[in-house]
Amino acid sequence: MSEFETLLLERRPSVDVLTLNRPAALNALTPTMVAELTRYFVALETSPAVRVVVLRGAGRAFCAGLDLHDIAARLPSLDEAALYAEQRALSRMILAMRRCPQPIVCLLQGAAAGGGLALALASDIRLCTPDTRLSAAFIRVGLSGCDVGVSWLLPRMVGASVAAELMMTGRHLGAERAERLGLVSEVCAPDALAARAEALIADLLATNPRGLALTKHGLTANLGAASLEAAVELEDRQQAMLAGTAEFRARVAAFAATRGKG
Repeated sequence: MSEFETLLLERRPSVDVLTLNRPAALNALTPTMVAELTRYFVALETSPAVRVVVLRGAGRAFCAGLDLHDIAARLPSLDEAALYAEQRALSRMILAMRRCPQPIVCLLQGAAAGGGLALALASDIRLCTPDTRLSAAFIRVGLSGCDVGVSWLLPRMVGASVAAELMMTGRHLGAERAERLGLVSEVCAPDALAARAEALIADLLATNPRGLALTKHGLTANLGAASLEAAVELEDRQQAMLAGTAEFRARVAAFAATRGKG
């Protein structure tokens, strides 16, 4: 629990629970937090014992985005090269989340703005509470609405028109509309969120570990597939890889035995 300054990490059997831990600042992102998140997600690529990651925020918000107080204090000393380096560090964090083989279950409450929205979008499954408010806030502070992967991820999740609306205006997206658009899987009462997450985790852990990792890889790769044929080719390779494994044979035999008893 002490290996990070801005995060709390709880390691359970097969599951990591990673908590953004700057609640007084609404878990706003600082260079230290970005570096720690990147380090954690990069390490997951070689951590097969971890099968599922739960990402959440301490306190009343998930993540309010970049810490503007921190930026304001440092901005006079940052030249163009330094600003670009910080931007690239943010991007590497999002890429590391998409590259790690473990599914990331994101639990949202309160604000998920700017970089907080990007963290949510880079996760695989999102559950939220009714008070959740998501926003592509970049444009409201004088930046482009296209930042840290949001211009690629958001249109693929909610469609081009809604993505343009949110990214060009910085409007807030409430929990009910987010669920209707399919951006979150479920809206849960705050006292039920943990239980719903545990049920989801149990279902994820019941799968073939390699099949689960390849499913994440396939979903990510096929979001950018050039054609149905290219997507199917990747699927065929994955299924051929798994169909020859002992685990697949054992699961098929167990299924057949259960059906035979029925």
